[in-house]
Amino acid sequence: MTSRVAAPPPTDTDQANSPLVLGAAAVTVVLWASSFVVIRSAGEFYAPGSMALLRMVVGSLALGLVAAAVGVRWPPRRALLLIVAWGLGWFCFYNLALNQAERTIDAGTAAMLVNLAPLIVVALGGLVLGEGFPRGLLVGAPLAFLGVVLIASGSWTGRAAISGVLLAVVAAVLYAGAALVQKRLLRTVDATTLTWLGASAGTVALLPWGGALLRDVQAAPASATLGVLYLGVFPTAVAFTTWAYVLSRTSAGKTAATTYVVPAVTILLSWVLLSEAPTAIMLTGGLLCLVGVYITRLRRRPRPADMASGPGTAAGASGAARQPAG
Repeated sequence: MTSRVAAPPPTDTDQANSPLVLGAAAVTVVLWASSFVVIRSAGEFYAPGSMALLRMVVGSLALGLVAAAVGVRWPPRRALLLIVAWGLGWFCFYNLALNQAERTIDAGTAAMLVNLAPLIVVALGGLVLGEGFPRGLLVGAPLAFLGVVLIASGSWTGRAAISGVLLAVVAAVLYAGAALVQKRLLRTVDATTLTWLGASAGTVALLPWGGALLRDVQAAPASATLGVLYLGVFPTAVAFTTWAYVLSRTSAGKTAATTYVVPAVTILLSWVLLSEAPTAIMLTGGLLCLVGVYITRLRRRPRPADMASGPGTAAGASGAARQPAG
């Protein structure tokens, strides 16, 4: 007589490496990387506040259309205040801090400082969210950050104002805090509704820059305005939706570490679109980013105790109870 052993349920690692999750992560990385290129070209004609406002107005409208098509599931009342706070931090203050920082420091330095955020998420995710400290994450995340440092050193111009450095660090802290809060909110709020409500809250907070936006729209060339519209639809509406999808299916630390691929993709896009050829040290940094992120997503080998689960263990007993007699 034989008995059929039920297949084990999917683990967090299985979900993190599923084709849909990996595809959503790839979309997020590519679109966020493209935003650096577009911001560089449009930033000459739009002030930090007006660019953030136009981007978020377009992004909120696009997210509203998606939410209407999918169906809005209103969150619990107790979660509304935290959603608003999360939206202000992620979609308002983060954008303002980063946009202003890049006016006084070069893009390489800004990228290095902002990419402190995934390391903060890894540390706080293990301590606050109980995600632990997987070996792959502890090895891969610092390795990927070393790649970011190499990329920044290859593009650094030597000009870095203290105010810009401090604002970039503030942006990194806001990024890390938003990722952790979002992970908690996704336990009770669906990703589409959460992203739309948070983006709407950030947009409302940016309305005081409406006058500056009107002036910039009138003075800016059509190409710059189209670039900011692109930021609203793709790096904001699409990428933040796919980011929330990935974050709801894997740990905050692993999701944040995935964004270390962004600097590497940005190098390639800048090379192709802006004819900014990378140096050898920047290419080496990009390779380290890719290797580090790959390590964070390696599957954990099952321990002998896990493989030996049988009728004598609690898991084995519950599985045996579900098996039909042979």
